[in-house]
Amino acid sequence: MPTDAPHIGPEPARGGTTPLVEIRDLTKVYERGKQRIEVLHHIDLDIPHGDFVALMGPSGSGKTTLLNLIGGLDSPSGGELRVDGVAIDDLDGDSLAAWRANTVGFIFQSYNLMPVLSAQRNVELPLLLTDMGAAERTRRAKLALDLVGLGERAKHKPNELSGGQQQRVAIARALVSDPLLLICDEPTGDLDRKTADEVLTLLQQLNREFGKTIVMVTHDPKAAEYARRTVHLDKGTLVDSTLIDGAAPH
Repeated sequence: MPTDAPHIGPEPARGGTTPLVEIRDLTKVYERGKQRIEVLHHIDLDIPHGDFVALMGPSGSGKTTLLNLIGGLDSPSGGELRVDGVAIDDLDGDSLAAWRANTVGFIFQSYNLMPVLSAQRNVELPLLLTDMGAAERTRRAKLALDLVGLGERAKHKPNELSGGQQQRVAIARALVSDPLLLICDEPTGDLDRKTADEVLTLLQQLNREFGKTIVMVTHDPKAAEYARRTVHLDKGTLVDSTLIDGAAPH
């Protein structure tokens, strides 16, 4: 493909055997008045390039907090957090925002699509933060929609799409800037089982065929089967990491 097109082949090797995400002695504390709540306790975790990790645990275990820290949406209280060699815990606000735009694609449970915009325009939104021209934004958005199987729905608005199709638009939007890392927070939480399986199969395809590194929070054991590995947290502590043999057979 041309070098200016979104990368949809396997991710190139970066940094030899260095993990994409390196977490050491990570803590997160929230202070509410005089109350001090430590949500994460001394987490150590590596996520290699091309991994697909499901973060699991009971409500309040800290899994969404950890996901937000990895995605640069929040800052740790202590420890080290590096993504692709960048110590994101040391970045200031503007630098962190630029890093997120260039490095991370976000997929949320609620889709977060703009209702007045077409699928095409929704996918283009992250590119408006760049100096890319309109024609190139359109081309890249079309490629991303084609990749998730919605090229023919480019002109449809969110209310003209099913829940599963809206989530596919959200995935295309996350992919359009060719991020190193996809961050997914309960991406199938609002979907029925059949539609959820279709979305999870797409995520698995992006990981297996296109080499995208994915970190996904889920409470659903069925969803976790699509990952390569599960990481369990309980009361802010990493309790185990389990390799899924071959991942879900889909």
